[in-house]
Amino acid sequence: MTTILVVDDEYSMRRLLDLQLSQKGYHVVTVASGKEALHTLQTVVVDLILVDGMMPEMDGFALSEAIRNGSEVPILFVTALDDRDSKLKGFEVGVDDYVTKPFDSEELHARIQAILKRAQKIQSPVSEMTRGELTLNLTARSVVVAGKRVQVTMKELELLALLMRSEGRAFSREELLAHIWGEHYEGTTRTVDTHIKTLRIKLGPPADQYIHTVWGIGYKFEVVS
Repeated sequence: MTTILVVDDEYSMRRLLDLQLSQKGYHVVTVASGKEALHTLQTVVVDLILVDGMMPEMDGFALSEAIRNGSEVPILFVTALDDRDSKLKGFEVGVDDYVTKPFDSEELHARIQAILKRAQKIQSPVSEMTRGELTLNLTARSVVVAGKRVQVTMKELELLALLMRSEGRAFSREELLAHIWGEHYEGTTRTVDTHIKTLRIKLGPPADQYIHTVWGIGYKFEVVS
């Protein structure tokens, strides 16, 4: 059974999500704070985490960043923060999708299904790809640069894999957005730029040899010695 961890400081919201998700057949674990969530993740294996953005002590952004330091488990932000900067910040710290409150329960479920489907697809057997000093393994959800493992989010992994599979091809931002986030994603192409920027930072200086900006178009992967 799929296990979903709900992190929200409001009891009524935890209760609502627990009820709605349980009715859809998920096993739901609820906690009231970021610290409780981190403690729970040490003992409970979860398939998806729903995180509220505004919580005391450790907010959703800090929690997501802490989770990403050691895990690639999918994270879905469910928050009242609906401004553009908050959404961009969420993607920068590694969340996979972003839903604003109040939300439609069926839309939320559809987004959950889409995230879980992508995660399952990534876990399916796929051959390892090595380009230069960069190795990506979708089965292990791992990226290794010059022998050192780099922690990446699921979206970053998908984005890098797509570029690597089509080495030398220039993708427009719109193409990358459609491939990775889906045609019905409501965000802007800035989402792609943000993820590329984060990937480059995580890969370090070698990123300049692999991920290239194609002015007027978008991005491509090509090994340049």
